[in-house]
Amino acid sequence: MGGCIEIGAATAADISVLVALLGELFSIERDFMPDAAKQERGLRLILEDSAIGRIFVVRVGGTAVGMASLLFTVSTAEGGRAAILEDVIVAAPYRRLKLGRKLVHHVRQWAGEQGIVRLTLLADCNNGAALRFYESEGFSRSETMVVYRYHLDREDAAAR
Repeated sequence: MGGCIEIGAATAADISVLVALLGELFSIERDFMPDAAKQERGLRLILEDSAIGRIFVVRVGGTAVGMASLLFTVSTAEGGRAAILEDVIVAAPYRRLKLGRKLVHHVRQWAGEQGIVRLTLLADCNNGAALRFYESEGFSRSETMVVYRYHLDREDAAAR
């Protein structure tokens, strides 16, 4: 597992590895199901339009072993650009090497350089390791906000 550690932008050539990483992540999170076709579509949308966001990868010896996505928005509360940090995952065999920590530090630094004023993330409430990780990285849990979702792509199916 040795080799040079690099963190940078993902490319289309990384998609198959990114899909596998998302499969690993979504098998941990109860709200999501791995679906390679959907994950590939989503990854391509981000990679093909830098106004939507960025995908960062951590590579060991040239191989992508972890990823994080930033999706851009504007916060009226903060009066500036904000981003949603999603899809933070390091492949299981590499988790004890502090690669996730290095990846998140890189993403935070990059976001700050871009003038992004706040990062928001969602984490599975049953993933204690992820919650402890994010708190150790300076993220704080909202005391009052609750996440709601509405799936527009399921609206027509439910009406039938």
